[in-house]
Amino acid sequence: MAEETTYGGGGPGARMGKGRLEAFSDGVFAILITILVLELKVPHAADLGALSPLVPVFLTYVLSFVNLGIYWNNHHHMLHAATRINGRILWANLHLLFWLSLFPFVTGWMGENHFAPVPTAVYGVVMLAAALAYYVLQSAIIAGEGPASRLAAAVGNDVKGKISPALYALAIPLAFVNQWLSDALFVAVALVWLVPDRRRARTRRRGRTPGAPARRPTRPCCAARGRSGGAGRRPRACRRGACTRARARRG
Repeated sequence: MAEETTYGGGGPGARMGKGRLEAFSDGVFAILITILVLELKVPHAADLGALSPLVPVFLTYVLSFVNLGIYWNNHHHMLHAATRINGRILWANLHLLFWLSLFPFVTGWMGENHFAPVPTAVYGVVMLAAALAYYVLQSAIIAGEGPASRLAAAVGNDVKGKISPALYALAIPLAFVNQWLSDALFVAVALVWLVPDRRRARTRRRGRTPGAPARRPTRPCCAARGRSGGAGRRPRACRRGACTRARARRG
């Protein structure tokens, strides 16, 4: 396992911060989205008919934009849940960004050739590789955080993460039979990921691992002692029996 050290200022054995990793990754995502839109060439004619050749390119742009947005969203929440970064996570993150950086190329190739079989199959290969790379990054973070971590609880059985590569793998040979069925599978995977995951949302909202013991509420008398400085006579809340009633309700 890679050693968890910082370079410059942290001292030996200090943990890496995740700020630079998040900033670098967000910058790559922003650049990729910008490059995607550059595939939409401005037509030289001024009538609506000049836009018709751009329809396939626009459709592939929308599909890839949505997929990049899904990856960025999940990547953001995954790093937010992480508390430590090591060398394995850094390389796994670069591995994911490598496959995502091919999105503009395969998007333009499939769009310019009107969803021809070979470009569609290559698009599926890149999507499959990106999905597997994301799984590798997710596994590396969970391995560093531990099986009882908040991220592991949020991921759970990871049904979406297992179904998506299977559908991409099916779409690759299907492109040589009927490329429109492959495109339908690409759209289906994107729609699956657009549906919010309630388990992950609950975990982020609670800020703790499901099943972990909740923090006990502060007793009224303790809060009152804190306000009164903790010295002298018992606070009025305690003299009125607030603590006794609170214990009775909890019992």
